[in-house]
Amino acid sequence: MHKKVIIVCLLFFIAPHAFSQQFYKRSHAAKRWVKKQYKLLSDDEKIAQLMVVRAHSNLGADHVQQVTELIKKYNVGALCFFQGGPVRQAVLTNYYQSIAKTPLMVCIDGEWGLGMRLDSIVNFPHQLMMGATNDADFVYKMGNAVGFQCKRMGINVNYAPVVDVNNNPENPVINDRSFGEDKYKVAAFGVQYMKGLQAENVMACAKHFPGHGDVSVDSHLDLPIINKTREALDSLELYPFREMIKAGVGSVMMAHLYIPAIDTTSHLATSLSPKAVDGLLRKQLGFKGITITDGLEMKGISKYFPDGEASMQALVAGNDMLCLPTDIQGAINKTKQAIADKRLSWKKINWSVKKVLLAKYNMGLNNFQPIDTSHLVADLNVETNYIKTGIARNAITLLNDNGKVLPLKAEKKIAYIAIGVNKENALSTRLKTDLNSDIYFFSGDANAVHIKETIEPQTGVKKIDAIGDMQSAEELITLLKHKTYDAIVIGVHNYSRRPANNYGLSKASICLINQLQQQPNSTSLFFGNPYALKVSCGAPNLIACYEDDDIIQQAAADILEGKAKAVGTLPVTVCENLKFGMGL
Repeated sequence: MHKKVIIVCLLFFIAPHAFSQQFYKRSHAAKRWVKKQYKLLSDDEKIAQLMVVRAHSNLGADHVQQVTELIKKYNVGALCFFQGGPVRQAVLTNYYQSIAKTPLMVCIDGEWGLGMRLDSIVNFPHQLMMGATNDADFVYKMGNAVGFQCKRMGINVNYAPVVDVNNNPENPVINDRSFGEDKYKVAAFGVQYMKGLQAENVMACAKHFPGHGDVSVDSHLDLPIINKTREALDSLELYPFREMIKAGVGSVMMAHLYIPAIDTTSHLATSLSPKAVDGLLRKQLGFKGITITDGLEMKGISKYFPDGEASMQALVAGNDMLCLPTDIQGAINKTKQAIADKRLSWKKINWSVKKVLLAKYNMGLNNFQPIDTSHLVADLNVETNYIKTGIARNAITLLNDNGKVLPLKAEKKIAYIAIGVNKENALSTRLKTDLNSDIYFFSGDANAVHIKETIEPQTGVKKIDAIGDMQSAEELITLLKHKTYDAIVIGVHNYSRRPANNYGLSKASICLINQLQQQPNSTSLFFGNPYALKVSCGAPNLIACYEDDDIIQQAAADILEGKAKAVGTLPVTVCENLKFGMGL
């Protein structure tokens, strides 16, 4: 018995050194701090230290009071910030840390940087656009820049990167959040993103284990089912997670999925399954960092488990932290009851608490420095445009080229049809300024007349506005035929990221695209999710631009004018003749 106790104690202190992760280093100072903080916790507070509660900086005084009460009453372990503003969030972070008995681990879900959540901050590209590049150095640079943003904002954990392999085009929840459909690129780019983040001492989080890429149901709304064999999961979905674990990722987020090959218990999500968390992730894959659930408020869980029950079951399964439980007291009560019923042990709770405290120490939370709000927005945006420009130049993908149109020449008569746009953008300005192009807007504006030609007095740009209905589409096609253009550029803008209803493209827009693409002098550019290119698989000239802003439009204009080459490759398969890896 004595020998067994000694072995268990040694494992507690030695295990963190079995994997080289900066957040679990056990220096003498770290052990003293963890021991001191741990002794100050009541039993209820130990459980609350494993909880991450929702925080916003745009919901007013009532919300701030609610968060304040959770910190003061329960001594919760972490906050996850969502929408708001950078200065407001910094001020709240300083306040919340000042009232916390135990320093708070501050988290955010910022996959494409803090602009994903905060106003005034420029977004980095989504992961699918990064997956179109073939230089992992850009991914590292972006991860490092996001890490700098987090560090500047007093954020310790970013729930990124997504390392789901998106092999289902109809996936409603992952889709362009993934690096693509190739497991090797997903793994390699995920590791670089993680290394960039963690170089700034911001913990990365590989998500959503064991792989959320092959679903057609949104786990925010229900519990998706993945009917794959264990062998199939091993060969595809699990590969990026193995690589992330080997590379030293600090945390892993458990997905709300029902996978019978892992656990056949009815309606039991992987996030609540001991076979998935303790069995597959910990024992079989050897992960020793922090495991955290996906949001427990999501319907994939709440539909089948009351909140306190879900929190307790997540801890029984082997998770260290609970993301967004809505009933803190109920979770504490259920967890203590599970310990009394011997479904769970204080040993397990204490292990997780000490692991979380150790991570907090190694993140510098033993000596929290209030966030300086001077020049904050400028600091957060300092690298975004530079990195976005590099990614755009390396991601934009030329998929079809019949050799008859590109590059565009100023002596040619050119029309630019901007679908989904009702005013000038960077591309229309470039094409007018550089090539004297005529500009047509097919806007879908319900207040527009069917066809209306105007001359802007300040720019001299000729615009033809068309309401986005079938009648306008036919009128515009007829008008363009009479104009006898040498080249027609079709820009598809402002469509949905989600696959529902053809990514939000109207029937009239699709009709217009298809009609114009029958002409060999047409070139189509899609400024958004590349899966939407399925309406243009046979286009004579086709360019995937992935996202839609001034920087990306300027990079696209350079390619159209022959000032730069398109060097990206398609990160996913769109149709039979537009497959993963294509790029001219």
